[in-house]
Amino acid sequence: MLLTTQVLSALVDGDLVKAGELAEVEFGAGFLADRWLWDFRLVQLTEDPGKAGWLAYAMVDADDTGSQPKAVGHGGFHGPPNGEGMVEIGYSVLPEHRRRGYAKATVAELIRRAAASPGVTTVRASIRPDNVASLATIAGFGFTHVGEQWDETDGLEYIYERPVALPREEPGA
Repeated sequence: MLLTTQVLSALVDGDLVKAGELAEVEFGAGFLADRWLWDFRLVQLTEDPGKAGWLAYAMVDADDTGSQPKAVGHGGFHGPPNGEGMVEIGYSVLPEHRRRGYAKATVAELIRRAAASPGVTTVRASIRPDNVASLATIAGFGFTHVGEQWDETDGLEYIYERPVALPREEPGA
């Protein structure tokens, strides 16, 4: 579920009720921990509305039978494709919803969205070496370790990339 500027603004303000009404999703208190991210994404969208659709999505439990679906985490791209056709993915599952496949489903959906976008050639994920869960999440998606970088917030990160569309294996190979 796309997080619009109005939803992001409500999240920045800490108003989970208003954000939920706008998005028609129930946001748990865990979303308040990422207010810095909502503020960052809101600034990005305000400065460049063309980034809409690339930045922030709520992960929603598709099997939730409640009156309003629950957001179990969030994911998105760091921005639209760069000049080389690369997009970087990011995702986070709220602690109480982890180990249920939400992150893998989100990575699969982000790759699918990237593949459906003309001009995207590469999908990147940057992960701290001690983030075992995230490293396990991208395993099996065809990512290759291509380098390292220093992130001001997270410190050392390993860089993983994959072509947006993996080559098909030949039968019998």
